[in-house]
Amino acid sequence: NHMWRLDPDTFYFQFHNLLYANGRNCSYICYRVERRKHRSYVSFDWGVFHNQVKAGTRCHTELHFLSWFCKMKLQPDECYHITWYMSWSPCVKCAKQVADFLARYQNVTLSIFAARLYYFQDVAYRQGLLGLSHQGASVNIMSYREFKYCWKKFVDSQRRRFKPWKKLDINYQRLFAELEDILGDTMNLLRETLFKQQFGNQPRVPLPPYRRKTYLCYQLKQPDDSTLDRGCFRNKKQRHAEIRFIDKINSLNLDPRQSYKIICYITWSPCPRCARELVDFITGNDHLILQIFASRLYFHWKKPFQRGLQQLQAAGISVAVMTHTEFEDCWEQFVDNQSRPFQPWEKLQQYSASIARRLQRILTAPT
Repeated sequence: NHMWRLDPDTFYFQFHNLLYANGRNCSYICYRVERRKHRSYVSFDWGVFHNQVKAGTRCHTELHFLSWFCKMKLQPDECYHITWYMSWSPCVKCAKQVADFLARYQNVTLSIFAARLYYFQDVAYRQGLLGLSHQGASVNIMSYREFKYCWKKFVDSQRRRFKPWKKLDINYQRLFAELEDILGDTMNLLRETLFKQQFGNQPRVPLPPYRRKTYLCYQLKQPDDSTLDRGCFRNKKQRHAEIRFIDKINSLNLDPRQSYKIICYITWSPCPRCARELVDFITGNDHLILQIFASRLYFHWKKPFQRGLQQLQAAGISVAVMTHTEFEDCWEQFVDNQSRPFQPWEKLQQYSASIARRLQRILTAPT
């Protein structure tokens, strides 16, 4: 059950990212193992594991891989990063054993990209994925980028190009939303592509086109500058990322006798309603200092949105535009960057300076 490459038909059938998939009783893992060398990770091994998933099967693909890795590759004085591209997300028992493996071997980190979610409506299976995330595994859904990478790396394609199937992107969005509901408010690192798409400060969306959404990454710091909590939120229907952030901080029941600083990196500046909510939140918690760094300004030419930004400043909330420094910090703290340094996109500083001048005009304009 260990091979180097898949045939194209098997890949297209087994990795088709359907929300509900029938007749796919095999589980496949395309894996990449990287070993730390100096300050970065270098490719160490790659291949494919598979098995037939039937009632009574005792050793699933994940456990085959871990058994092989411990026996053939793992060294206690080396650090490894493993990436799994999976046809199905782990079952309950596998999720538990993988989490136990990560807890036992602190020199191993794991990123999971699943084509489909296995019994995602079952509470036990949802808890299994949540447990993996709590143990430090990065759990994600495969997007077009990952399917294309697997096609080139793990499929005997005979140099043919990857052809996406119908509704690949739509199914990805649905599965991504399901996984976000499962993981809830846990810290789940952003994918590199997602970060650059959503936090990019270009005036126009680069090709191929995509929709820019609101993402909010926060760090809660104590007086000694140590991080007490951090996380990422995305807009949900009828519940913006800023409101979810406020709910999270309120749920921590922070000591009102102690001062805290919160740094927020946000893709879009707050809308008028969220600005009012943030003002009320800070006004009612004078032991909190809030700094907001926005990548872009949301409807900055409309008066209600301008007044919202002015109200934030009047309430003592620092509002600024993300520069190279903030993008780099966000990259290091909230992105599954595989230990790679932040690489700025073209004209990042120029765009930041232009947006900052626009924000300054708004904040200094008469109310």
